[in-house]
This record gives sequence, C-alpha cells and structure tokens, in this order.
Amino acid sequence: MPVFENTEKMYEVLGGLFRGLMDNPEVLKNAMDAKITILFSITEPSGQIWLSHEKGDVICGPSNLKPDVTMTLSGDSCHNFWLKKLSLPVAIATRKIKTQGPIQKVLKLLPLLKPAHEAYPEIAKKYNLPM
Repeated sequence: MPVFENTEKMYEVLGGLFRGLMDNPEVLKNAMDAKITILFSITEPSGQIWLSHEKGDVICGPSNLKPDVTMTLSGDSCHNFWLKKLSLPVAIATRKIKTQGPIQKVLKLLPLLKPAHEAYPEIAKKYNLPM
C-alpha cells in the first residue's frame, strides 16, 4: 500500500512541506536565486507539484509552466527521499528518481534539500505516515 493514500493527501503533505519552506526567507531567496522551475511528476498516487522561482510559488496539480527540471518519482520514493532513507545519487542511479534538465540546474537544488530534510520528519509524524 502506498504511503500516500490518495493524491489529495500527497498534496496536503508534500505541498505543505514546500509551502512551509517557501515561507522561510532564506530558502525562498535560494529558490529564487536558482532561477529554476521544478516539476515533481509523482506516481502512486499520480500528481504534479511545481516549484516556481518567479514568486516562490508552490502549485499542486497541472500547470502551464515550463519546467527547467523535471523529477519523476513515486510517492513512496518521495517520502523516503525526504526522510533521508533514499539518497539522491542512489535514487538517480537506480532510476527511482528520473531527472530531466541540465545537471547544473539540478545541482542548484542542493541548498534546498537540507531544510526540507530537517522539516519532513515532523510533517510525516504529524500525518501519521510510516517512518
């Protein structure tokens, strides 16, 4: 059984993670300085989460934006990644996370990972997700 019971729950949890991050001025500045629009194309459950550098927007669902970087992964891989149970290099090597876009832009995401990794366990606990 997938970690996220449906798309709405995934949007609530992961959208909440990203919105909380964008409320942090330092994270928002890093995201805007990176000047990239990221699409997380998620399966099981199916959904899309967009992070736009223009206003620090987080969009859950389809959008007309054009992604600079697309990361395709399952909801379970997403959950395990943010819990630090799945490393980015291993996930990419094993195709649990598929990336599209210039690797230089993918690397600009690294400053955003630490605050997300720090915040996610509490969010997962709040929603009673498996740890």
